[in-house]
Order: sequence, then C-alpha cells, then structure tokens
Amino acid sequence: MKIEIPLHKIMNLPINIDDLFTAKTVEWERLEFKEGWNPEDVLRTLCAFANDFHNLGGGYIVLGVGEKNGRPVLPPAGLSVKDIDRIQKEVVALGHRLQPHYHPIMFPTVYQDKHILVLWAVAGQTRPYKAPISLSAKNKGYRYYVRKGSVTVAAKDHDERELLEMAATVPFDDRINHSAGIGDLDLGLIRSYLQQVKSALFQDAGKMDFLQLCRSMNLVGGPNEHVRPKNVALMLFNPDPQQYFPRTQIDIVDFPEGLDADIFTEKIFKGPVHIMLKDALAHLESQVIKERVHKFANGPLAERAYNYSYSALKEALCNAVYHRSFQTREPVEVRVLPDSIVIHSFPGPDRSIPMKDIKVLKLVARWYRNSRVGDFLKELDLTEGRGTGIPKMIKALKRNGSPMPVFHTDKDRTYLTIEFPIHPSFLEDVEAQGLDKVVDRVVDGVVERVSANQQKIIDAIVVDSFISAKSLAELIGISHRKTQDNLARLKKLGFIKRVGSAKGGHWEVVKLKGSNE
Repeated sequence: MKIEIPLHKIMNLPINIDDLFTAKTVEWERLEFKEGWNPEDVLRTLCAFANDFHNLGGGYIVLGVGEKNGRPVLPPAGLSVKDIDRIQKEVVALGHRLQPHYHPIMFPTVYQDKHILVLWAVAGQTRPYKAPISLSAKNKGYRYYVRKGSVTVAAKDHDERELLEMAATVPFDDRINHSAGIGDLDLGLIRSYLQQVKSALFQDAGKMDFLQLCRSMNLVGGPNEHVRPKNVALMLFNPDPQQYFPRTQIDIVDFPEGLDADIFTEKIFKGPVHIMLKDALAHLESQVIKERVHKFANGPLAERAYNYSYSALKEALCNAVYHRSFQTREPVEVRVLPDSIVIHSFPGPDRSIPMKDIKVLKLVARWYRNSRVGDFLKELDLTEGRGTGIPKMIKALKRNGSPMPVFHTDKDRTYLTIEFPIHPSFLEDVEAQGLDKVVDRVVDGVVERVSANQQKIIDAIVVDSFISAKSLAELIGISHRKTQDNLARLKKLGFIKRVGSAKGGHWEVVKLKGSNE
C-alpha cells in the first residue's frame, strides 16, 4: 500500500538556514522573501530563477518572511500549517502553467519557531521558460522572465535574444551524467559535507531514502526509473572523480633552484573536489608558507611577515578550481619558485571581462563557470561571493606587505596564470641562494656575473636581435615582468643596449668579447 506523506511535513534544507537569511553563502539577488502568498509574483520569479540568465545557479523564494529593502524582516511572520499544505499544492499546479513545465524543490521548515516554506528554484534543464502574463482565465499571453539584480522583470529585446541563444546550453557541472548511476554517489561523503556546513539535513540523511536525499540536494535528474547523477554530484560525492573527469587534480611542483635547474619535487592531490582542494591548501600552509619576525632594538615590539599571504593563495587556488573547465584534461598547477608562486589553470577569464580590467585586477564576470561547484565551495567557506574574491585577496596581500599579484592570459583566454611575488623581506634569502646559479663572464679581463636566465637572454639576442620581450619570456620560461627586469639589469651592467624605438628597434649585445662560456 502506498503511504502518502503529508505535504506539510518538515524538511530540512541542504544548506545552513541561518546563512540563507544573512546571504552569507547565497547572494541577495538569488533570494526573494514574501510574507504572504501571491501566485502570479511567485510564478514569475520561479520562471526567472529557472531561466538562470546570469548562470548563478537559480535562487530561493522564502514564503512567510517579509521583506524590506531587499532584506528579510525578522522574526518571520510565518505561515499556518494549513496554508503551507495548500500553497504546496498550488505550487505544483503553477509548475504546469510554465512552458515547459517546471517544479522547484520545496522545503516546509521551521525558522525561529515559525513555519515557513522555502522554494529552491534550481536552474532549469530545459530553459528558456515562459510564464503567463496573468493567471486570469482570459489571458493568452506568455513572457520570458529574468532576474535583474534582486528584481524579476520580463525579458525584452537584447535580453530575450540572449536568453534564447543560451537555451540549449546547460552549464557542464549541472548536466546529467548518463555514464553513471545513483549508486556511484557516496552517502558518507554527502553526510560529511552536510555536517561541515551545519545543515539540519545531516540528522535526516542517514535514515531517509537515498534518492529523496539526492533530489533534495539537486544532485540527480531524470525520472525515478532512470535517475542519473549530475556532474557536480560526481565531482564532490564520488571518491574518484577522475574516472569521469580526467586530470581533475591539483599539482604542486616545487622548484627550489628555479626552473633552470633539474631539481624539483611534485605532489599531486586528487579525490572529491572540495577534499582535494583542502588537502592542497593544507600542504601550502604547512610546507610552503614561512614566517619571519623582525624585533626592534628599542622595545618589545616586533614586525611579523610571511613569505606569501596564505589567505591570498587560498583565494586564488580556490577560484582556479571553481572556474576551471572540467572538460579540459589539464590539472590546476601550482609552481613554487625561489621568488614567486605561480598558479596556472585552464581556461582563462570569461571573455566578458575586458583585458584592461584584468590588468588592474578587476575580474568580475557576467557569466560564472561551474556555479553549482561554486555554491558548494561557498557553503564550505572556500570561496567568496560574487566579485568579492579579488578584493579580499588584495586586502590580505596589503596586510602582509606583499607585492600585488600579476595576472597573465592570452587574447583567446585559453589559460590564466596568477603570479605572486615573494615578500620583499625574503628576497635577501633568494639572492643569497642564487649566487650559486650565476654564470661568470670575463669582459676585458674583469669577472662579471649574470644569472642563468640573463645569460639565456644574451644568447637569444645574439641569434635574433629583433626578438621581443614576450618571445624571450616564452623561450626562457619566465614571466614577462621578470624578463623586463632582467633586460633592465643587463642594460644597466652594459651587456646590451636598445637601438631604435621600443617597437621598431632591436637589441645589440655590447659585452660579448672575452666571455668564458
């Protein structure tokens, strides 16, 4: 006999509900609070969240909570149990009024001793969606609806065209994976995640039906007889995501004597994305980050500095994982060099970000890659909200007295490299270690020293005096900034000089005679 579960039965959200009301892990524009029940307003907002115009991962409609200036009014007004039961039935009916049909995940729950209803409107798999202009029986018209900031509006002109163009594109992390089954998801990993984010669903997860649990977390799709996990579920809740997404890993490679030397150590981190990321961060914090304390002679005060800001590295590495392509078979690579740390990932920043903004560290994209992955990482406090990561990184670097990072990409945005120079107080150590790596040059009977990279620059100029700084950087395998610094150093020492303009001129090697290489 089929047992009917009352619609008003309490269901806990897979996120921390306090964080939802403070927008700690879900941006305000993805939240809408309504004290009462207005079917037309709810239907339009459901339509907008389902269309997910900015690829943010849908949104939440909270019924039973008033709103003022876009913020919830607490304590909540609440709904009666009878109203919650009725509203859920109406929401099911409203879902059939959308074209194509769409239904949110509903959570009747209790907050501050009041019954409320949370509608989690996930990004739809069959967008774009249309909603009736009116629920009146006479209405025959439908419109597309989207979110503009924290407001639901009808899509017009350019927005409607853009919505239709993106119709066939479901973000990769939110796609159903037909090569896997629900049995490939690990209950232990799911429960561990729920416990870490302090979700009340953790208590229920061990005893509720596993399919129901996966559906409540939007980890699966398809009918019950052919249910399949979504890619994001396999990325986080399968012990070995690499079998589905090859090279999903973080490689940390340490070059203690620089890229020129043959000595290096490599540590590879694999596994569920959030665990892999935490393990790689723990390695950086324990094995790479170093502290230096400078005590002042005339008092008890001391100045502390780290060779690298851990907070800045954490933000950069988490964003590299968040925004990487899981379809590209390349790892996220962290290179630890004597005087810098370089984080390399594929692909580069979204094309909606102008190159001039990248140069001044303004990386605010219109489209967000892997928004579902981002939501999980935000719940775990591994990433920040929209557009706040870079400011947090810069603040951390300034607090430590570290130089600003340098971002590198190409015009096709095929990669992104973030270079973090070492703290200035550690440069003396680097220079002292570098004395063993210089090359002696005898010029007119006088021994002068250049580094191995500077020697490579001289050799390259001898072969091609018109070579550009960019080509030199690629040839040697160092950054454009370091290439410019080495060129300036060689000019100052008198080894080379520039003949003609910066763009149309060429290099000339001055001190070549008498070299002992």
